[in-house]
Amino acid sequence: MALDDRKLEVLRVIVEDYVATREPVGSKALVERHKLGVSPATVRNDMAVLEEEGYLCQPHTSAGRVPTNKGYRLFVDRLSRIKPLSAAERRAIERFLAGAVDLDDVVHRAVRLLAQLTRQVAVVQYPSLSRSKVRHLELVPITPTRIMLVLIADTGRVEQRLVDLPAPIDTELVNDARQLLNDTLVGLFFVDTTKPILEMCEHARPELRGPLSALSSVLMETLTERPDERVALAGTANLARGGSLDFAGALSPILEALEEEVVLLKLFGQVERAGQTDADLTRVYIGDENEFEDLRSTSVVTTGYGPGNTVVGGLGVLGPTRMDYPANIAAVRTVARYVGDVLAQ
Repeated sequence: MALDDRKLEVLRVIVEDYVATREPVGSKALVERHKLGVSPATVRNDMAVLEEEGYLCQPHTSAGRVPTNKGYRLFVDRLSRIKPLSAAERRAIERFLAGAVDLDDVVHRAVRLLAQLTRQVAVVQYPSLSRSKVRHLELVPITPTRIMLVLIADTGRVEQRLVDLPAPIDTELVNDARQLLNDTLVGLFFVDTTKPILEMCEHARPELRGPLSALSSVLMETLTERPDERVALAGTANLARGGSLDFAGALSPILEALEEEVVLLKLFGQVERAGQTDADLTRVYIGDENEFEDLRSTSVVTTGYGPGNTVVGGLGVLGPTRMDYPANIAAVRTVARYVGDVLAQ
């Protein structure tokens, strides 16, 4: 049955009141707090219909109603009004992230910020190697037979490797090797570099083949053979804040699931590729919609981030189904946008 506007409004204010108070919501309190323009009896009838349709439930006889997962889903899809962050909050986020000195610092600042803004568990996936492109390669001679190879990705990720060469090499050859590596690889996705590297070695002039062969084996190991997907986590203490009633006493399996990096990567790392707006990338999984059984008393808000229109990773928050969805969605989107801006710089 399609719900009319008044019943949708009743559901909206019940969700907002329950999130704010943690108490089941009764019809009398609803009429007193909100100018609904109808009598308590009419609101009771609307609540009965919403309960019948599965959007509300009554935890105890004679108690008020609380939203179900189905009620939260309708609230998120049709009723929630995203709460924009204030100009002061946005400036503070921008300043905090802009002070980061490297990629690790960006990720750790972002995850702490998200946990503080939302009072939920925050997760940030490091930029995925599979979605990273080569921005620049630098060769720094250490000794005549040893070179520091520095690989810089377009996501700000920096990898450094020491390479032992088969024979001494002079400055001119180092410069030629650097130029050839950059001409061959800059702009390519990490996962697409194997064939160009092999072809480069095959077609290089004879005096470059020895050093390039040594450099290439280290490069391929760095670029293509390291499934180095990592996540940063903050705010697990927020799960206990406000009492375990939010999770029906099931905090322990949630904490165990959060310790599994593969679970977090699946939850927060599965974001669509480029060409979509941040609104399109945002996903909200409520209760039973989570594929991991231990997390079905929680909700997850996730989105993608990256420089410009390129998506290189996911970030988001996890908390009780009784969460402030509009505020959390706004915080997740805003932090994602600023992290993307920092990476672009």
